[in-house]
Amino acid sequence: MSASAGWDTIIVGAGAAGCVLANRLTASGRHKVLVLEAGGPDNRLWIKVPAGFTRTMLDPAVGWGYENAPAPETADRAIPCPRGRVIGGSSSINGHLYVRGQADDYADWVAQGASGWGWDDVLPYFRRAETRAGGDATVRGVEGPLQVTDPRMQHPLCEAFISGMQSLGEPRNPDYNRGDQRGAGYYQYLMQNGRRWSAADAYLRPALSRPNLAIHTHAHVTRVVFEGQRAVGVEYRQGGALHVARAASEVILAGGAINSPQLLQLSGVGNPALLAQHGIGVVHAAPGVGENLVDHYAVRVASRVRGVGSLNERTHFPRLVLEVLKYMVARRGVLASAVAHAYGFVCVAPEGGRPDLQLLFAPASFQGGKMGRAKMETAPGMTCGVQQLRPLSRGHVRIRSADPFASPVIQPNYLKHEADVATLIAGIRFMRKLYASTPLARHVAHESWPGADVASDAQLVEFARTTGATVYHPVGSCRMGSDADAPVDAQTLRVKGLAGLRVIDASVMPSMVSGNTYATTIMIAEKGADLVLADQG
Repeated sequence: MSASAGWDTIIVGAGAAGCVLANRLTASGRHKVLVLEAGGPDNRLWIKVPAGFTRTMLDPAVGWGYENAPAPETADRAIPCPRGRVIGGSSSINGHLYVRGQADDYADWVAQGASGWGWDDVLPYFRRAETRAGGDATVRGVEGPLQVTDPRMQHPLCEAFISGMQSLGEPRNPDYNRGDQRGAGYYQYLMQNGRRWSAADAYLRPALSRPNLAIHTHAHVTRVVFEGQRAVGVEYRQGGALHVARAASEVILAGGAINSPQLLQLSGVGNPALLAQHGIGVVHAAPGVGENLVDHYAVRVASRVRGVGSLNERTHFPRLVLEVLKYMVARRGVLASAVAHAYGFVCVAPEGGRPDLQLLFAPASFQGGKMGRAKMETAPGMTCGVQQLRPLSRGHVRIRSADPFASPVIQPNYLKHEADVATLIAGIRFMRKLYASTPLARHVAHESWPGADVASDAQLVEFARTTGATVYHPVGSCRMGSDADAPVDAQTLRVKGLAGLRVIDASVMPSMVSGNTYATTIMIAEKGADLVLADQG
């Protein structure tokens, strides 16, 4: 075993949060930072091409290959749980959508004990992180590292979708990232000049030339090293050898909602009963580690299209050749597309209120209804993903054994709460109403997924349980808060009861935000970096 010292801070994980931290903590030149990433470089072609997420999402060369544990509420299926194992983490394999959530989401956090994380508190960090040309400068950033852009292609079916939403009384919302999401429009993308713009592109690469930053790839951290109740370093395996790196100031876990609680448990921080089950000595009893896991679960509604083409026809020979040439020459066309093109945020709750449903519309249809993860069909089609914004079901992440290379048990408990089921069923019915609206009806030949014969509530529930899937947004498994069960302190992001150890990633979210979670993870890391720098001086 080899040992290295001389680092002020060690960051575990070069994903979205880790890249932000690496940049911000080394900017002054005063602090020496080591980043350890279990995956390799992000230089694969399909990472850079926006539509390449359909190939990278489940590619074991750049992902952990996780699966959610089967559960009766989702037909005992082992649903894939893609997580990036590569420089940039999941920001190198995701669907490019930039969604901050609702201002009320952050009021929810404060109500759950995360004071200092209200909308007015976090807005400066959202603004600092982004460059959004043409946005309202009071709420949008103009010189941040994230390039937030509009789709380069606006398909006629997207316009029909937006018009259909308006015909149902929903406004056309020019910017759903101002804090009020309600309405419809085009999604904002994390792309630059028709290429993926990951956290590695935005934050890590500009910092790599700094002499006080080092990054080790293919370095799988196996445990945090403690002296008493203080974290002093980490143990990791690289190239078949075991190494120890020591940190003079602190260790920061930025592995995300799956890997951070797993590493804490492997290191003796967690529920004593779970640790004893696997022969791990207790360093610090923290039963909340790995609990409170929440993820978005979606179903898809698709229709065969008439009177206008879709993206389907462009992805098959011979038209695919033209699309490849179009992308090579101008960085436009199908290959410059994201997982969804147009959005809707609506309220389907009978009592009304803030939007509780997110719609992800694409002018394309996919084999088996698997939006974004399967080949497009040959005949023209369109698909809309339907997801509840703030699920009430809660699950867990728990180690399977003391082996640091064994995947943990990931159980989100999708659809465990009946309110989650009711919202999804209402969402499917809303989509059918939308497809029947005047702007869209002329393009609908027939519903192809799930099909008109799936009509009763019981049939729709069965459809949701047997065909739905994750939208890749696991959060909350090391939640921050003021109560005793919250493992992380909201004011410092330190693990309670321990010194020299923080968690700064999506796992600290107390509850789900309304939409995709990447933008919020970046914000957490931006604010977390300020907290670290304030302590380190």
